[in-house]
Amino acid sequence: MKKVLHLTFLRKWFIQVFEGRKKIEYREIKPYWIKRLFQEDGKPLDYSQVIFRNGYSKNAPKMTVEFLGVRKNKDYEILLGKILATENIDGLKSLYRGSNSGPPHYQCDALPD
Repeated sequence: MKKVLHLTFLRKWFIQVFEGRKKIEYREIKPYWIKRLFQEDGKPLDYSQVIFRNGYSKNAPKMTVEFLGVRKNKDYEILLGKILATENIDGLKSLYRGSNSGPPHYQCDALPD
């Protein structure tokens, strides 16, 4: 069974992940994130995917991204891989002047027409 990390963030960051320009998501080193990212023995939780949402509405844009790991630096760094799926991204498509293919790096055929 796949373990999924759910994260919500602003459109600016959502678009950067969608475009492939943001490959690391940063989170502050705080007890909340320690519990979400690590086991009690300090080993990282075994996530396989991250689901990003741009907002909290029922129809908010969502994308599922490959989870490549987490490391501790100044902040926690969540390492992101390829996009596996998308939902409700019609508004983002307009950023590409009507293109149905999305950004050049896009590695998922889930982009709607």
